[in-house]
Amino acid sequence: MRQPDSIINQDTLTTLEKALGADRLQRDVELAPFTTFKIGGPADLFYEAKTADELYHALLVAREIDLPFFLLGVGANILIGDGGFRGLVIRNAAQHMEAWTEKSQVWAESGAIVYPDLIDLAVSNGLSGIEHYVGIPSTVGGALWQNLHFLSPPPERKRTMFIEEVVLEADILTEEGDRRTVDVDYFEFGYDQSILHHRRDVVLSATFQLEPGDEARMREIMAANLDWRSKRHPPLDTEPSAGSIFKKIEGIGAGRLIDECGLKGTRIGGAEVTHRHANIMINRGGARAADVQALIAHVQKVVKRETGYRLEPEIAFIGAFDPPPTTEPIRVPKEDGMISAEERAA
Repeated sequence: MRQPDSIINQDTLTTLEKALGADRLQRDVELAPFTTFKIGGPADLFYEAKTADELYHALLVAREIDLPFFLLGVGANILIGDGGFRGLVIRNAAQHMEAWTEKSQVWAESGAIVYPDLIDLAVSNGLSGIEHYVGIPSTVGGALWQNLHFLSPPPERKRTMFIEEVVLEADILTEEGDRRTVDVDYFEFGYDQSILHHRRDVVLSATFQLEPGDEARMREIMAANLDWRSKRHPPLDTEPSAGSIFKKIEGIGAGRLIDECGLKGTRIGGAEVTHRHANIMINRGGARAADVQALIAHVQKVVKRETGYRLEPEIAFIGAFDPPPTTEPIRVPKEDGMISAEERAA
């Protein structure tokens, strides 16, 4: 249920307006349009940081007055509650970028969009190393947060490539309130992991060390990777999703377990386990966060009962959530001609 707005008192509002600008601070902004799931209620307060310095300043102010805040990038890998967010949502729109061809480097503020913006900048300047990550919705800050990854180029597809391989350094705001430059080792990268999961550090900008490359070959890799994703992932413009719902289970795969339990096509309200990929839920139209929560719980229950495995959500749950509906799930058939990711893998 939506909680009272008493968290934003007049003193708090006055402080924020003075620090961030009364004309820049918005109230009761619906968050659904700012997420890839197209789900989410209103933020009490909403501020768009347009530069790394503005982002730094907004974070410091929110911390100084002890105001709950959430940093929003492209809105992937999250589910925002129907009750919205009680506090301040800072949207990271710091998107300035530069390419330094003489050093084979690109620099970008943390709100820059990895694809197409950053990748096109690098490729058009003949710099190779980040073209692999086309089609993945992410900001630069989000890419470092989750150690963005994709398969190595075709036809071999021998290994997984990680963004950490091209990170040189980053400008961060630490949880202690210091602004400093750190190198790649600071992030302690792992699979879908970085130190940013465990500390309240925020990336303000990052520098990537690339290498000279053939633009035609890079464009080939981009086209091949986009084709690979399009055949396995639902298109975000017509089938909004948050990406993979459950964490990877080494050697088995969460999607395989869900598929084996016959759960693809299961729908509660407007939320559905897509036939395209068993570990992705889509918004069929009008889905609420409560619908997604209920569907997650149903899938967990069935997979645990049938296989003994406990699926753990990978997405982050943000804000205030309504109670899940008690309606029974239904199952919708697969569209004719659709080939799922699991079938392609087989």
